[in-house]
Amino acid sequence: MTTATRIRHEGLRAKVMSAADAARLINSGTTIGMSGFTGSGYPKAVPLALAARIEAEHAAGHPFRVRIWTGASTGPELDGALARADGIEFRLPYNSDPIAREKINKGEMNYFDMHLSQVAPMAWQGFLGPLDTAVIEVSGITPDGRLIPSSSIGNNKTWLDQASQVILEVNAWQSAALEGMHDIYYGTALPPHRVPIPLVRPDDRIGEAYFTCDPGKIVAIVETDSPDRNLPFAKPDAVAEAIAGHLLDFLRHEVKVGRLPSTLLPLQSGVGNVTNAVLSGLLDSPFEGMTAFTEVIQDGMIDLLDAGKLAMASATAFSLSPEMAERFNAEAARFRDKLILRPQEISNHPELVRRLGCIAMNGLIEADIYGSVNSTHVMGSRIQNGIGGSGDFARNAYVSIFMTPSTAKGGKISAIVPQASHVDHISQDVQVIVTEQGLADLRGLSPKQRARLIIENCAHPDYRPGLEDYFARATAKSFGQHAPCLPAEALSWHQRFIDTGSML
Repeated sequence: MTTATRIRHEGLRAKVMSAADAARLINSGTTIGMSGFTGSGYPKAVPLALAARIEAEHAAGHPFRVRIWTGASTGPELDGALARADGIEFRLPYNSDPIAREKINKGEMNYFDMHLSQVAPMAWQGFLGPLDTAVIEVSGITPDGRLIPSSSIGNNKTWLDQASQVILEVNAWQSAALEGMHDIYYGTALPPHRVPIPLVRPDDRIGEAYFTCDPGKIVAIVETDSPDRNLPFAKPDAVAEAIAGHLLDFLRHEVKVGRLPSTLLPLQSGVGNVTNAVLSGLLDSPFEGMTAFTEVIQDGMIDLLDAGKLAMASATAFSLSPEMAERFNAEAARFRDKLILRPQEISNHPELVRRLGCIAMNGLIEADIYGSVNSTHVMGSRIQNGIGGSGDFARNAYVSIFMTPSTAKGGKISAIVPQASHVDHISQDVQVIVTEQGLADLRGLSPKQRARLIIENCAHPDYRPGLEDYFARATAKSFGQHAPCLPAEALSWHQRFIDTGSML
């Protein structure tokens, strides 16, 4: 199906124009709501054209910067191009682009890192200010003007509803078989008018398959044929396989003692090579009839669906390697009754996560010996990406699991530290920590019990003596004995190693 045949509304065909012409409809100082969640479903032509316009304006001595809202991270044609042009004044709610990250850490771009489930409600509450333009990728337009979503939903429903004007990119690269795979729930409201969300199982459909948008707000349509850009997943190495092995042993044990059913509970998996390795490990597990209620569908989930191990998956976006994306596009019709994409205010909704009883599996930057987790900042102040949806799931999950290799930078840095330099997930929200060294089940343990178990089971052997030494001295000298710590020393942990080459 060509791009032209995907625009089946006669009146809207008249609004087709070039990306450059569409970019001229955006003014400096305005706020733009862009589609996109991971490297999927983001606009790919208009942001590039806008970046070119910004560079030309800067060269002529005319300042030009905009505020960007998205669903989560996007691709280089959006965040990368606009950041390179110095065109982003403010960004929310999640970023993984290296150029934008550098500008944020240099103080050249304001960044609001926030829980992904809270973005749409906060926009509706008016705290973020007005939304001037929505730039949304869709895979088609129906004859009656409804919009067929593409490979991510994110906050698109909210952007389309709230924006004063709408620019659409109709992308013919997206599989036409995506039509019908989406579930857009329009029943959310602000207090005091909120009502229960009528979703009781991950495979429930509670909304519509299309976005609705006032055609009068649509000022431009741009035709594209550009692929999503997600990075390939590395083949699981020995470390990732060991982490997956420890976690699968834990899940088998939980089933054996009756704390989990044989089908497990709905899976949530963060993005990354380690979490994808865990999903791949489930292929050879005894678990059948599993489900997923998560943010993103990765390669491992497609493999599980193909193998019949996963009955269905609900998410807000795909995060597929280029090879898997090509395969999925060719075979998308096979998955129409097994996959559901929802707005992120539903896929990440804390009440739904708790009611469904999700098993949350996420990565981290560092964890301290008491179970507090830092998933966003290096050395306490340098933002890496953002909290994403990990907080939505961790606090409300049936089991909250965090996974990481025990060391980073070729073994030069321990991922297990005396005290996290920045805390995104307090110890009360972290129930299980897994590294290639082992697994620590922290449920029902006091802080000192947690510390001993994390050091023994999760820390790399090279760093255990230093952690044990710190814990012993903290126990002897701490102001209180509930969670002994030496704050100044704990926060200089990495620097001590750099300076002395030893943790002792």
